[in-house]
Parts: sequence; C-alpha cells; structure tokens
Amino acid sequence: MDIEVTGDMASLDPDMIQLTELSPLVLKSSVAEELFAQWLSLPDTNRLVKSLLADAKAGASLSAPGTSINMSLSNSLPSTFSTGSTPPLSPRSSSGSPRTMKQRLSPSSLGSPLKLVSDPVRELIPQFYFKNGRPPPNEIKEQCLFKLDHHFYGHLDGLQLHEFKLMLTFTGSITRDQFIDYWIQSNMLTMDLATQIYNILKQPDQIYLVQDDFKPVLRELLATHPGLEFLQSTPEFQERYTETVIYRIFYYMNRSGNGRLTLRELKRGNLIAAMQHVDDEDDINKVLRYFSYEHFYVIYCKFWELDTDHDFFIDRENLIRYGNHALTYRIVDRIFSQAPRKFTSKVEGKMGYEDFVYFMLAEEDKSSEPSLEYWFKCIDLDGNGVLTRNEMLFFYEEQLHRMECMAQEPVLFEDILCQIVDMIGPKNEGYITLQDLKGCKLSGTVFNILFNLNKFIAFETRDPFLIRQEREDPTLTEWDRFAHREYIRLSMEEDGEDASNASGDVWDESLEAPF
Repeated sequence: MDIEVTGDMASLDPDMIQLTELSPLVLKSSVAEELFAQWLSLPDTNRLVKSLLADAKAGASLSAPGTSINMSLSNSLPSTFSTGSTPPLSPRSSSGSPRTMKQRLSPSSLGSPLKLVSDPVRELIPQFYFKNGRPPPNEIKEQCLFKLDHHFYGHLDGLQLHEFKLMLTFTGSITRDQFIDYWIQSNMLTMDLATQIYNILKQPDQIYLVQDDFKPVLRELLATHPGLEFLQSTPEFQERYTETVIYRIFYYMNRSGNGRLTLRELKRGNLIAAMQHVDDEDDINKVLRYFSYEHFYVIYCKFWELDTDHDFFIDRENLIRYGNHALTYRIVDRIFSQAPRKFTSKVEGKMGYEDFVYFMLAEEDKSSEPSLEYWFKCIDLDGNGVLTRNEMLFFYEEQLHRMECMAQEPVLFEDILCQIVDMIGPKNEGYITLQDLKGCKLSGTVFNILFNLNKFIAFETRDPFLIRQEREDPTLTEWDRFAHREYIRLSMEEDGEDASNASGDVWDESLEAPF
C-alpha cells in the first residue's frame, strides 16, 4: 500500500534528524538501530505516526499537513529510511543525564538534507588517578576490618606500644579508630610496598626520607633479630652498627648525594628486597646488602686502625696509611679538598666516620656507579665533566715515581694511555666521560692505574685464584669479596691477640680490639 504525506515539517528540529548516505555495514549496525529508535521517540514523529495509523484504519488517504513522502508499506521505502537508519541523539552518561557533544556533519552523496553524526560515542573512563592514593576495594577493606576487630577485641582503650609492633613512631597506645584512619582511610592498603614503607618512615610534612627516619627501623631490628642479639650488651656498638647501615643505604640509594632519599630513588634501589631478606634470614651476615654485621665490623675496624688517637676523626696522614700505603698523596689531597663529596665533619682538615664509610665503599668497589662518580670527580681537576690526557698524567706521575722507588719496571704513560683507551673505548679518544666509564666493566681498573699502586700491580699479575672466585660466584661484588677476606683476617688477628693476652702476665688495654 502506498502512503503519500505532503506538507511542511517545520516543527521538527533539522539538526536533530540529519542523516548522510549510509553503507550497508552501517545500516546493519547497532548504532543505526539505536538512532532509529531515538527518531521514533521524537514528539513530532510520534504524532505523525499516530495520525497516519488513524487515517489508515479509517480508510482515508494517508496524508498529513506539512509533509510529502511517497512510501510503500510493501518494501518500497527509500534506502535512507529503511529500518536501522536514525538521527542521533547526544550520548547519555551512566546516570542518564544527557552529555553535550559537538556534532561533525558529513555531506550526503544522495543530496539528502538528513545527515549522520560521525563522532564515536564517548565512553565513561573510570577514575585512574587519586591524589591521596586509590581507595581500597570493599572486599579488601572488609577483610582488613575483620582482622582489626580480632586484634582489638577486648582492648577498648587501645593497644599498648609493646603489643603493637610496627615500624611507626607511635607513643602511648593505638586505638582501632586511629589504625583505621591511618591504614584504611589514607588508602595505605592499595599502595605498593615501596610507597607504603616510604609513607610510614618519612615525616608527615616531608616529601623525602632523611637518615634519622631509618633509625626506628634499625632499633627494632637490633631488638628483635636473632643475628644481632649478641650486641644487646654493647649499646655503643649498636649505635655504630645503626649508623653504618644507614650510611651504606644512602651511599648506594641517594644518587643525588643531597641526603634526601626520594620515593623514586627508593623504588629504583634494592633496599626493599634487602629488608625482606632480613625478615626471612636468621643469619644477618647472609644479607650482604646493607645489613651484614661482618661488613660493618670490617668498616669500623679499618676506621679504628687509622684513627690512632681515637678522637673519631681521620686526617691526611692517617688516610695515607690505608691499604698498606696503597694510595698516592695526590689522590688523598683531592679527597681532603672534598672534591668528590663534602665532608660531614665540622673539624677542619679531618674526615668523620660517615666520610670514611663513603671513601671505603668507593675504594673497595670501583665497579659500582657511586664509586665511579666519586673517583671521576677526583680526577676531573677542572670540573668540566671530562677526563683529559693531562689530568690523568698528573695522577700517574706519582705512580710512576713510586714504581721507580720500589725497583718496579716503570710503564710509560703513553703505553698506559693506550691501554686505558682500549679498555674503555670512549666515544671520543681525546677524553673520557663518566658515561664512557659506566659503560665498561673494567672502569675501576683505570682508577687503580692512576692512584692505587697495589691494586694496579695485582691487576697486572692477574691472580688466578681471584679470577676463579669471580667466575664461581659472579653475583658477589668487589666489596663482598673484600669484606669477606678482611673479616677473616681481622677475626684471626683478634683470636691471636686473645690467645697472646691470655698467656701473658700483663693486660695491655691499648691493644684491646674495638669489640
């Protein structure tokens, strides 16, 4: 049956019903079906359809004022009005409220005044950034609350500090509400482990960690770890152990060297893994990163040996004796000029214990990046960021003189320079940058050549035993191997002293070891 409707559709908003020519794919799409449904829901469309149906039932000619459409109910509709072609409405949010969206219109090749919006439907993107951390899911929150209710049951006035062991600086007691406010309301549950530890340790008004922030952790470790139980009778050495561990942490982790450990630095380092290792390991000496007591023992005993007047400071003449007079005067002068690092010591011309820890870690493990940076600053006399031939010659001259005094066959600097260039392979053969050194496994040897004669000779002779050790356990660092050897030597010396003192008639307190 043919239906003809003529007239003016002025009552319809033309922007609301614009269509373009649609491909068969679009006509079949769910979008087209939705658009058709939206068009049918328009008031004017509803009135038009009702009017046409009423006329059809009455047997009257199907026409409506203001419209002129020739159509056949027996499959004679034009393609632009077939089922599935509808004018678009603005997409709705999940709450049902309309969302405005600027429409981009495309022309119709059929010349139809109706056009289709080509913009994709906007999706609601769930919130992914939370200024104060992502809130915990209800399931995790409920599990935490269930455990809290269990722990706080029967403690209406809160838990005492000795009942609530956490690495936090609480005083007095902790109530259930205080714990919920800190652990759940501040979204601590959903933070990664490094961020949790960072937020627990740092001061509320700071955006970084300082050395003092780690002292509560070390106090708890000394009080509870079975591997450190023997130190409880000597609180003065507990304090020294605490300081040494913290200095080691900041030496490796705080790469900016400003004493302010950021969250990024914490995440990039291996401190969290070392702390987990401490929790799992009863033998503290197996935790080689930061916490080994044997490593602390080696560092402190070395300092004690050099500090002859035991005022807890070391001067130039003390340091020149380090490693059996291994270092040159020129490199020691550079260290005391504070070129590689400003001293924390307030005494003019002397380094303190922290300064010595940094020096010793840099000297005994020249393969690490902090060490390369430390010694690079020493050799870079003009501070322009490159090591030139003349700078390296300045330090090697003293090495050459020492070889002659020791009746060693001297190695000319030109030969040494060629060897250094071959080892490092710098991008520019005229100078060496810090990046050149960081990209080479033999970089530490360059510094030994320039100012440590003992290690230079050891490298030249290539001790087969040490080479085999490195191959057997490549995970150990130069520092790990050195500390292990020194601890054995120091312990044997202490055992020898104890045996000698036990057999003597007089006890000489000046020979007593620092432990």
